[in-house]
Amino acid sequence: MAQQTVAKEDFEALLMDSFIDNEPLEGSVVKGTVVAIEKDLAIIDVGLKTEGRIALKEFGQAGRDGSITVGSVVEVYVDRVENAAGEAVLSREKARREEAWVKLEVLHEANERVEGVIFNQVKGGFTVDLEGAIAFLPRSQVDIRPIRDIAPLMNVPQPFQILKMDKRRGNIVVSRRAILEESRAEQRSEIVQQLEEGQVVDGVVKNITDYGAFVDLGGIDGLLHVTDIAWRRVNHPTEVLTIGETIKVQIVRINHESHRISLGMKQLQADPWEGIEAKYPVEAKFTGRVTNITDYGAFVELEPGIEGLIHVSEMSWTKKNVHPGKIVSTSQEVEVVVLEVDPDKRRISLGLKQTLANPWESFAEKFPVGAVIEGEVKNKTEFGLFIGLDGDVDGMVHLSDIDWQKAGEIALDDYNRGDMVQAKVLDVDVEKERISLGIKQLSTGEIADASGDVGGIKKGSVVTGTVTEVNDGGIEVRIADSEMTAFIRRADLSRDRNDQRPERFSKGEKVDARITQYDRKTQRISLSIKALEIAEEKEAVANYGSSTSGASLGDILGAALKDREKE
Repeated sequence: MAQQTVAKEDFEALLMDSFIDNEPLEGSVVKGTVVAIEKDLAIIDVGLKTEGRIALKEFGQAGRDGSITVGSVVEVYVDRVENAAGEAVLSREKARREEAWVKLEVLHEANERVEGVIFNQVKGGFTVDLEGAIAFLPRSQVDIRPIRDIAPLMNVPQPFQILKMDKRRGNIVVSRRAILEESRAEQRSEIVQQLEEGQVVDGVVKNITDYGAFVDLGGIDGLLHVTDIAWRRVNHPTEVLTIGETIKVQIVRINHESHRISLGMKQLQADPWEGIEAKYPVEAKFTGRVTNITDYGAFVELEPGIEGLIHVSEMSWTKKNVHPGKIVSTSQEVEVVVLEVDPDKRRISLGLKQTLANPWESFAEKFPVGAVIEGEVKNKTEFGLFIGLDGDVDGMVHLSDIDWQKAGEIALDDYNRGDMVQAKVLDVDVEKERISLGIKQLSTGEIADASGDVGGIKKGSVVTGTVTEVNDGGIEVRIADSEMTAFIRRADLSRDRNDQRPERFSKGEKVDARITQYDRKTQRISLSIKALEIAEEKEAVANYGSSTSGASLGDILGAALKDREKE
């Protein structure tokens, strides 16, 4: 009985010792010995009651030999001490992962590089084996520039930079690009230190864009801007450069912080703008080639590297609102006149119209004031008529110069666009580019002599007219037995203010009026009914002695005085 009790206690003690010894093993990495190899499995003894089995492929590693033999000591991860089959559940892969995570965390904290192998492609990138830990390599982090073929990088041990680690999620993100950029930055810094502004070096054209070319200076690129390729206008770098070509350039500027280098080719040639004022004096004529046309003018190359601008206002004497492209064309050879030279701003102003005769000067010489011309009515405006003349210029007939007798607006209705008319030159202003014409001046239009005799009727004479127009300001009348018209103002319609109403007259009505004024310049007659009434009154007073009206002198004078007070 005593022996049974001892045996029972020993068994319990051994069992408890076994639990105590085995419990810490689960979830930990231990060393084990390969005791046998069966087909594709390795039998591992880790000191437990039973061995565990691990697939041989877990001992392999991308790009490395993972072969083992009986007796090899390896580290394994204990998943469970015993499974349903009574065997220990072991994993070489988890052991490597646990070991790698500890090592990687230390390297990540120190911001140091890690070594790994790209072994598979997944969505958005690739998987990398970091000595047991699996990391994700985004496609954008493979290289500095996008690469089409990743095959040469697969299964090759190489350095990576850890960007992110999350052990809880088992997530590691690495970058190969960061390593390359760091190496390139070190290389660029070393090269930049050896370069100086103004230095002339050889380079190879690496890439060409619309704005310039990138030139390889032996490990670092410099930008050759399109404006620094040549002194002349270069529309696109491909006009001068080709990829792969070796060229000689000057280092124009170095930014030591960003490692950006600006290059120049034209700086190796003589500056054509030196002594430009003596080479292209103002008012001198030269022949050049149109290189570019814009809305505001055209650029003309006088020699390689020297361009001048013909402003749109200097392109034609007569075509004021025409696009420059309708006057000149690209590559056209043109003769120009130098208008201004600014060597500081590197600008030359050119004139195209100055190579031709000024049409206003030519017109003034050919048709002096007083000359009679003939032209076509080009346009009618509220100001008058525009007549097309020799030299592709226009002259203007103002409303007041169309007809002696008719009001300007009425006379304007007698003309239409396209009509051929004759006119007299009244004035030519070359500076303002204006030509004044007159149609009424073709006839003397004079209806009065120096003594004031109007058409044989003396000033102060009474005429009869027919009302042709009635408006608020007065009435228009046509003088009997003539083509002459005159306007009677409202104030001249009657000596009585109550009767100074134009509406009391009607078209076709006959009226008598007195000629009060004649303007020799405008050839206009002024009539007044009021003046006629006053004159008749005065005549009545003067002839009182012979009056048979029966009225007394006091009556006549009283009436005259009242009229004058009203005036």
